[in-house]
Amino acid sequence: MNTDPSSPVAHHSLLSILIPVYNERAYLTRCLERVLEAPLPEGLRREVILVDDKSTDGTTDLVHELAAKHAPVVRAFFQECNQGKGAAIVRAIREMQGQYAIFQDADLEYDPSDYGMLLRPILEGRADVVYGSRFVPRTMRRVLNYHHELGNRFLTTMSNIFSGLNLTDMETCYKAFRADILRTIPIRSKRFGIEPEITAKVAKRRCVVYEVPISYHGRGYAEGKKIGWKDGVSALATILRYWVLDDCYEERYGHSILSDLSRARRFNEWMAREIVPHLGRRILEAGAGIGNLSRHLPKRDLLLLTDVEPQYLAILEDAWRGNALVDVAKFDLTSDDDAAALRERRLDTVVCLNVLEHIEDAAAALRRMRSMLAPGGRLVLLVPQHRWLFSAYDRELGHFRRYDRAGLRSQVESCGFRVSRLRGFNALAILGWWFNGRVLGRTKIGRVQLKLFDLCVPFMRLVETILPLPGISLICIAEAVDGDPSAKPPASE
Repeated sequence: MNTDPSSPVAHHSLLSILIPVYNERAYLTRCLERVLEAPLPEGLRREVILVDDKSTDGTTDLVHELAAKHAPVVRAFFQECNQGKGAAIVRAIREMQGQYAIFQDADLEYDPSDYGMLLRPILEGRADVVYGSRFVPRTMRRVLNYHHELGNRFLTTMSNIFSGLNLTDMETCYKAFRADILRTIPIRSKRFGIEPEITAKVAKRRCVVYEVPISYHGRGYAEGKKIGWKDGVSALATILRYWVLDDCYEERYGHSILSDLSRARRFNEWMAREIVPHLGRRILEAGAGIGNLSRHLPKRDLLLLTDVEPQYLAILEDAWRGNALVDVAKFDLTSDDDAAALRERRLDTVVCLNVLEHIEDAAAALRRMRSMLAPGGRLVLLVPQHRWLFSAYDRELGHFRRYDRAGLRSQVESCGFRVSRLRGFNALAILGWWFNGRVLGRTKIGRVQLKLFDLCVPFMRLVETILPLPGISLICIAEAVDGDPSAKPPASE
């Protein structure tokens, strides 16, 4: 186990063990004893979050007793009505304080002595999520109902088909997470659908997933097992649902429309392909958000990911921890101090996609980006086009403007750049944006509509390679020229 003082354990030393509880009076005391006695990697403390899901067999009183006996390590919370395992896990996630998290059932099927093995890939910086597999060979296992195992394997296979993962045990209880990732995954399933749902979302987030063998001492229905065939049918429906819907991020971690657009993976890949040929070796991305486009950008000598929001910066730092070619820094396009602090990074490219329209004084922001580049350095800019398209969507997004070609060129060149390329992008989205925003007055893009849009990206790319269409956005490639951009007056739009 990694015990290096510079490892994540030394800095983030709390493990949250999340235990949903429903009618487990017969097993809960022994289970909790094992959880509290389980060896942990050196330097790691534990907290146990018990969530009683309105038990009816006396478990609620037992939870009170155990929490009082083992306080403050054990904390207990109580649902007002029975909602299911998924809802209890959501409550536990909301209450947890750790930097790592493990799901633990309240029975004796899973062995807490496996915690070290589950946590190892995360603590060593190799994984974001670790699944404990009951089907990877171990020295000993309990022989149980074949049809139950067959059902698990079938659901795992279906999940793998639609998620693209190659898990051996999707339905396992034992899942370990970096807590920053777990907190940002919305969980909608109230019951056992939490397993396929969270797997689909982990896959779509492109988390690094490991799988390790675990011990499993399964119980039968006579011993209190609760999952049944109806839950299997529900799991299959959940797999299909979250194959269609890209509901991967909590809304508080991104503006609703922008976070929805960021889930359009084909679209993001298309946008990245359009700009990558214009990128140098030391690249700054302004307004990286939670990094959905960042993963498509080249990692050459330096990729510097910046944002102004502290929660976004924390997510970016965790996502690229240990990558020597990627760094994270605060950069507010309205701050001269932030721009000055980044000049020493010797940047040759600044990428600013769907950001400039959010800045009231866009010319000042352009001059700050120019000040970070030596002559010959390149600005890669993407902004919304067509003033007549300005709608409820734009207001909801916080846009101050949409651009036209002449106005954008004039403003960029007045701020110390020479425009070398200016072209439209994503032309076929114009009709949908106009109809939804201008005609219907909508402020959000439906997730099903977004999924259909993303599925159409290959066709839209083909059309734009054939026809010179105007585009809903403008891509501007500009080179920094000699002179002091701060001395030049902003161009009016």
